[in-house]
Amino acid sequence: MTWRCDHHEDPFECPDILVRFDTRFQEYGLIIHDGGTSTIDIAFCPWYGSRLPVSQRDR
Repeated sequence: MTWRCDHHEDPFECPDILVRFDTRFQEYGLIIHDGGTSTIDIAFCPWYGSRLPVSQRDR
Protein backbone atom coordinates (compact mmCIF):
# COMPACT_ATOMS: atom_id res chain seq x y z
CA MET A 1 0.00 0.00 0.00
CA THR A 2 2.99 2.31 0.21
CA TRP A 3 4.31 1.76 -3.35
CA ARG A 4 4.42 4.91 -5.48
CA CYS A 5 4.54 5.06 -9.28
CA ASP A 6 7.35 7.11 -10.83
CA HIS A 7 5.18 8.01 -13.84
CA HIS A 8 1.74 8.77 -12.33
CA GLU A 9 1.03 11.03 -9.36
CA ASP A 10 -2.63 9.99 -9.23
CA PRO A 11 -3.17 6.32 -8.28
CA PHE A 12 -6.32 6.24 -10.42
CA GLU A 13 -4.21 6.94 -13.53
CA CYS A 14 -1.61 4.22 -12.86
CA PRO A 15 -2.52 0.78 -14.25
CA ASP A 16 -0.11 -0.87 -11.80
CA ILE A 17 -1.90 0.32 -8.65
CA LEU A 18 -4.84 -2.02 -8.02
CA VAL A 19 -5.81 -1.41 -4.39
CA ARG A 20 -6.43 1.91 -2.65
CA PHE A 21 -6.50 2.57 1.09
CA ASP A 22 -8.62 5.49 2.30
CA THR A 23 -7.04 6.69 5.55
CA ARG A 24 -10.04 8.83 6.48
CA PHE A 25 -12.46 5.89 6.60
CA GLN A 26 -9.93 3.06 7.02
CA GLU A 27 -11.31 1.38 3.87
CA TYR A 28 -9.64 -0.71 1.19
CA GLY A 29 -10.96 -0.76 -2.35
CA LEU A 30 -10.14 -2.15 -5.77
CA ILE A 31 -9.55 0.70 -8.23
CA ILE A 32 -11.79 0.74 -11.30
CA HIS A 33 -9.48 1.90 -14.10
CA ASP A 34 -12.08 3.55 -16.36
CA GLY A 35 -10.83 7.13 -16.24
CA GLY A 36 -12.71 8.04 -13.04
CA THR A 37 -12.03 7.72 -9.32
CA SER A 38 -14.30 4.78 -8.47
CA THR A 39 -13.38 1.86 -6.23
CA ILE A 40 -15.14 -1.29 -5.10
CA ASP A 41 -14.89 -1.70 -1.33
CA ILE A 42 -13.40 -4.98 -0.20
CA ALA A 43 -13.59 -6.68 3.20
CA PHE A 44 -10.96 -9.39 2.59
CA CYS A 45 -7.42 -9.28 1.23
CA PRO A 46 -7.49 -10.42 -2.42
CA TRP A 47 -4.17 -12.26 -2.04
CA TYR A 48 -4.31 -13.80 1.46
CA GLY A 49 -8.03 -13.95 2.19
CA SER A 50 -7.64 -12.41 5.63
CA ARG A 51 -10.31 -10.03 6.90
CA LEU A 52 -9.45 -6.35 6.52
CA PRO A 53 -10.23 -3.77 9.25
CA VAL A 54 -13.86 -2.67 9.51
CA SER A 55 -14.70 0.62 7.77
CA GLN A 56 -15.00 3.67 9.99
CA ARG A 57 -17.31 5.48 7.54
CA ASP A 58 -20.32 5.37 9.91
CA ARG A 59 -18.41 6.88 12.84
